[in-house]
This record gives sequence, structure tokens and C-alpha cells, in this order.
Amino acid sequence: MTSKKFLLDNVVWILIIVFSILAGFLNPFFLSEGNLQNVLVQATTLGVLVLAVSFTLLIGEIDLSVVGNLVFSSMIGAYAMQQFGVHWTLAVLITIIAGVLVGLLNGYFVAYLRMNSLIATLAMGLFLQGAVLGATQARTMVVTDEGYSYLGSATIGSWPVMPIALFVAYLLAHVVLAYSAWGRNLYATGGNRRAANAAGINVKRARLGAFSASGFLAGVAGFLYTSYLGGVSVTVGSTTLLYAVAAPLFGGRGRVIGMLGGTLLITVIQTGLQLINVSAYYIQMIGGAMILLAIAVDAFRIRSEERGVV
Repeated sequence: MTSKKFLLDNVVWILIIVFSILAGFLNPFFLSEGNLQNVLVQATTLGVLVLAVSFTLLIGEIDLSVVGNLVFSSMIGAYAMQQFGVHWTLAVLITIIAGVLVGLLNGYFVAYLRMNSLIATLAMGLFLQGAVLGATQARTMVVTDEGYSYLGSATIGSWPVMPIALFVAYLLAHVVLAYSAWGRNLYATGGNRRAANAAGINVKRARLGAFSASGFLAGVAGFLYTSYLGGVSVTVGSTTLLYAVAAPLFGGRGRVIGMLGGTLLITVIQTGLQLINVSAYYIQMIGGAMILLAIAVDAFRIRSEERGVV
């Protein structure tokens, strides 16, 4: 491995270290155990959304409905508990199933109706968020069931339990993508759709599966988000979707460890800027710059690989 390839493959971790040292110098609390816990908790929901988007990026498509799916699926689960009194375990299952169904619909639109994934999923996301706004009248749905909220509030000693879900999700994603035939089919479909079809891969089914996986993970993120907040909030940050798309580009599409690094980098920067009292207006500006940087890094990596430089 050349030094240039090493830097490109690990630029996200280098940036995390550099920014952490700088932020720690400006505010020592940044490097404290308490802030590390906060970073991991804040990264959990975003990290699962990053995985959701990444599955569609692998096949050369994109799912912009993940945030809308997160809010919609979590509302369905909360509604089932409030109106029908279902057990919290069944509510979690309902939340995830709702996410999968949205993913299946997206996949059908893209794989079988040949809709543009960017436009179709953007429209789906807007529809879902609008549906939630209409159903809740923009009010937060409070979840009082302690079982449903346990994961978001439980601790082992002084450490929160919630980040465990983040690392489990990434471990499972790595196993699926690296060692399963389905994972290899996704890589093949994204690399060259015609060649994958000629090799006997059902490309339509692979694309449908990628969007279904995205929906599944959006549903999981919906549960995690609701469990942490203790309710369904319609005010998910407007930049959450952009960060979910940008994070995989920092670490290189298809590299699970890079996706995790991108998630942590974005969370570390956002948390650090708040701790050193940077104005919220500038935080949004810096967030946009981060997204541009992610795209630039990804484009440079792809050009270098095509030229055989790295």
C-alpha cells in the first residue's frame, strides 16, 4: 500500500484526531469522558442512517427518504402503543416493518418502474414528513413506556448503553457486505450493472434489496431516535439528511469502517464547534463546507483509483 493510498483510505481518522486535539486545546472538556459519551450517543442515530444511505450508494443509487422514513416509522410504532396498547417489543417490530415497507416501495419505484432514485426518494421523504406533520399537528408524541425508552436512557456503570447498538449495526453490516453472497451482489451491481446481469445476478432484485435494507435501517434509526428522546419529534435537524449522505463519502463508499469514521467525524466536529462557542450560523456554514470536502475527497479517491495511482 502506497502512502498516498493510506492517507486517502484513512483521511477521516486523521481529521478526527487533528480536530479533537484542536478542540481539546480550546476547551479541555472536549477530551473528557463525559463528552466522549455524548459524542457516541449523538452519533448512534446518525450512524445507522449513514448505513441506510450507504446500502443504496453501493448500487449507484441514493435514498433521500431516510429521515422522513425515520420519523414516519417511529410515529407508526408510537401510535400502535398509544392507540392499541401493544407491547413495546411489538411496537419496535412495527416501527422496523414500517421502515422496510417504505424501503420496498422505494426499491420498486427505482428497480422496476425505473424512476430516478434521487427524485423518487426525495419525493417520498417529503411525503412522509408531511404525513407526520399532518397526523401529529407538529406536536411531539410522548412515549411513556419504559421498555421502549430503555435503550436510549440505560447505562452500564456511567456509560450509556445506546452506542452499543451503533457498533453492533456496523459489525453486522461488515459481515453481510464482506462475507455474504448478497453483499457481493450489491458490490457487483454497483460496479457494473450489465456485467453483473451477465454473471447471472438478478440486478432488479439486488436493487430492491438495497432499498429494503435502507428502509430497515431507517426503521431501526427511528426506534433509536424515539427511545433516546422519549417521544416522536417532527423537528429532526434539517442537516441530518445531508450529513447522512456526506459521511460515507469521507470514508470511501463501500468501506464500513470508513462509514463509521465519517459518522464520528461529523459528530465530533458538530459537538466541538458547540463547545468552543462557535455561532450556530457558522456551524451550519461549516457543515456545508464539510459536505463539499467529503465530495472532493471521494472524487479525488475515485480519480486516483481509475488512473491506478493508488
